[in-house]
Amino acid sequence: MTCPANEALIVIDVQNDFCEGGALEVPDGDAVVPRINALMEKYQTVVLTQDWHPADHSSFVSQHEGNEPFQMVEMEYGPQILWPDHCVQGTSGAEFHPDLNTDPAQLVIRKGFRRGVDSYSAFFENDHETPTGLDGYLRSRSVDTVTLVGLATDFCVQFSATDAARLEFRTVVVEDACRAIDMDGSLEEARSAMLDAGVRID
Repeated sequence: MTCPANEALIVIDVQNDFCEGGALEVPDGDAVVPRINALMEKYQTVVLTQDWHPADHSSFVSQHEGNEPFQMVEMEYGPQILWPDHCVQGTSGAEFHPDLNTDPAQLVIRKGFRRGVDSYSAFFENDHETPTGLDGYLRSRSVDTVTLVGLATDFCVQFSATDAARLEFRTVVVEDACRAIDMDGSLEEARSAMLDAGVRID
């Protein structure tokens, strides 16, 4: 059954570096691929997001001598986790998982390409002000309902979902088509944040 034209599927960051053996591996990340491929067949509007960092991105721990991976630091735009270098532009780690069917996607949103600001959300960079253009694209397609899937539940999926709800899209997260990093209780915090924002978790 095909979903109505006002509904879109947003597939978050199903990339090699977030899957098995990747630089920032999400546990069991590969498992989302078959479920997402099946979901894509039902939607008339499909968008993929792709982390796309320069090699010297400011969120990379390699750019902060003396710091450790996953340490929190303060940036001009607020708190920022320092990540292992990942999804560097033009590398195999930044490519979509080889089993992900990218053919149904009409748009790929690349995010995190500005060196000085990270971008978890599909809608805004981490300053919560700089738009990616996804909002305008969806509205031009008369989309008012979005379903989110992908990696990772507690970071890029959660930020995307709460932003979508804040932008007044009806927002659904399909939990079995997502996987989490779950660092120091981050998954439960993310679920609470999404529910508080009015996101439906299926």
